[in-house]
Amino acid sequence: MKRTAIALTTLALAGVLAACGSSDGVKVEDAKPPVLSTPAATASPDKVIQDVERDRGIPPKPDAATRAKYIRALEAISPAIVNGKEDRAVSRGRDTCGTVHSFPKDHAKQVDMTRQRFSGAKEFTAAQAEQILAAVRTHLCPKK
Repeated sequence: MKRTAIALTTLALAGVLAACGSSDGVKVEDAKPPVLSTPAATASPDKVIQDVERDRGIPPKPDAATRAKYIRALEAISPAIVNGKEDRAVSRGRDTCGTVHSFPKDHAKQVDMTRQRFSGAKEFTAAQAEQILAAVRTHLCPKK
């Protein structure tokens, strides 16, 4: 949300500065910020974020039933994956869908990025990362 506000402010400021430096006789006090009519300027910040995430292959937050199945699948691999932090596990899973989207033919990269993303206080093996990736793909990633 802050990024969107900063971007819109930057665009408006750029328009004002362009008017100030123009050679068409426009004075600073006469300059008006440009009217922004792009979809990003008229859409809500949440909608913009959802659109960007969708374009990157990141799915929306799962419903309660899907979330519960996903958490159970992770805990079956290792209780240390979730470790009481379900929101973090869901966020990391959604980001992993983005990796799958960005590198659809590079399974080794998907596994390595999953291992890195989910490792924290505990390091996970490549075999565990493979299982985590399968759980993410099954429960969170958009079906194609």
